[in-house]
Amino acid sequence: MIEITTELVRQLIHSQFPKWKELPIAPVEKSGHDNRTYRLGNDMTIRLPSHERYASAVKKEMTWLPVFKPLLSLPIPAPVAEGKPTEEYPLPWSINRWIEGETVTYDNIVNLNTFAEDLANFLKELEAIDASKGIPAGIQNFHRGGNLAVYDSETRSVIDGLSGQYDQQLLLEIWNLALATRYESKPLWVHGDIAVGNLLVQDGRLSGVVDFGTMGVGDPSSDLVMAWNFFDDKSRDIFLGRMNADPDMINRARGWALWKALITYAWNEPDTESSNWGKRVLDVIIRDYNSL
Repeated sequence: MIEITTELVRQLIHSQFPKWKELPIAPVEKSGHDNRTYRLGNDMTIRLPSHERYASAVKKEMTWLPVFKPLLSLPIPAPVAEGKPTEEYPLPWSINRWIEGETVTYDNIVNLNTFAEDLANFLKELEAIDASKGIPAGIQNFHRGGNLAVYDSETRSVIDGLSGQYDQQLLLEIWNLALATRYESKPLWVHGDIAVGNLLVQDGRLSGVVDFGTMGVGDPSSDLVMAWNFFDDKSRDIFLGRMNADPDMINRARGWALWKALITYAWNEPDTESSNWGKRVLDVIIRDYNSL
């Protein structure tokens, strides 16, 4: 990871965009893992990849977000300028328009069912955008929208290490079911990281979607993980129903959620926020699967 500080960001602005050098710069509280985000004045944000593996996202967002923006009913980041690598910060970076809103929580939305409908409506709009010239899912976006089997050995290894903590055979059954089918329809646009940290709320409703760095085209099942990561039983059914998800799609989506929950639970220190999140999602997945 590259160490990114407010002083470094200030130097980048002063040297490359001196017209904004007098504007205040402050880190955004929930900045994310793949990128560090700073507010620039009242109307802009500065977004810097935290590692070279995330750097390709800058060009993707600069290219595609202006295409998406007029076709979506909710605000998404609007690129303003592209920053160049320097000796101090050797990666491309970007400046975008600020989007008002708070990161979604259970406390700041009016109703889970309504939120499920809002999110599904956004994703359906995204999927309706012409994807014929989009970037195929793969290494560039950590295979979001691609074949979940790329994480097969990793997932089985984690399950193998959970002896005594979970029913390993049940987890393998869920995982094998996720790998049993492949997406065979035309590739669709995939956001790639539909997660709590990238969804904004105003007045209790979904008001914006950010961080399209893992976008690509392919199987949209990876965009459905909120069904288990956030929604309860009723809102999960509403969300998956609005997405017209058939049983195979649901199985693959559950597999994406399972993979993420497993590695988050197993690869973080016990009783940390991340590990507890992974455990909670695992428990939801298992309970939901057993209810079928």
